Amino acid sequence: MNALITGASLGIGASLAKKLASDGYDLYLTYYKNEELCKKLQQEIINNYHVKCLISRCNLEDEKSIQDLKHEFLKKFKKLDLLVNNASFSNDNLFLEKSKEEFMKVLEVNIVGTFLITKYFIPLMPKNSVIINMASTDGIDTYSIYNLDYAISKASIIQLTKSMSLIFPNIKTIAMAPNWVETPSTLEIEKSYLEKELKRIKQKKLISIDKVTDKIIAVIGNKNIKSGEVIIIYE
Repeated sequence: MNALITGASLGIGASLAKKLASDGYDLYLTYYKNEELCKKLQQEIINNYHVKCLISRCNLEDEKSIQDLKHEFLKKFKKLDLLVNNASFSNDNLFLEKSKEEFMKVLEVNIVGTFLITKYFIPLMPKNSVIINMASTDGIDTYSIYNLDYAISKASIIQLTKSMSLIFPNIKTIAMAPNWVETPSTLEIEKSYLEKELKRIKQKKLISIDKVTDKIIAVIGNKNIKSGEVIIIYE
């Protein structure tokens, strides 16, 4: 069994990579900026779990970069059993201050990038393979005045997941939608603002990364969860 995880250098992607490696998956991990972190993760996985682990830089705004990723993937693997569309980008600011370029970058990375990765890799996925699309409750009911573009992208991920379940009935496609997660990017947010947001959406504490990745692992192996479902994760 092998898996491709986008945005795997830290946070949910890195945690999930280690959990899958512990289950015997061979891995192909992508990063955009954090090459050194991804190399460190790669070595940790190889040393601790003795599975195949390859890494590549991938720019989700660039279709050729995704095509090149597929080309490199096929040098090492013949098929793909699990695709995790984890990479994401946000740029929070007020509606009237958002430029077209800022707005489009969030959509290009989060929804168009997910679409393109899936388009190019799904032909490599046999029957009963699994696709995990990382959405967010921001795409449902926890959006804020600052993240219009991010919330739209995550709502689109949910709809993409539902549509894919119809288009590819032999592949289980699931959207994971957590509340605020204790990721490195979340912990960089100004503490007073984060506390205010958690209170606003009635979230008592940040969700641990392990809780999210454990839930993903459980979903992958649960035959009772149907393709197209959205799994909301609360704290």
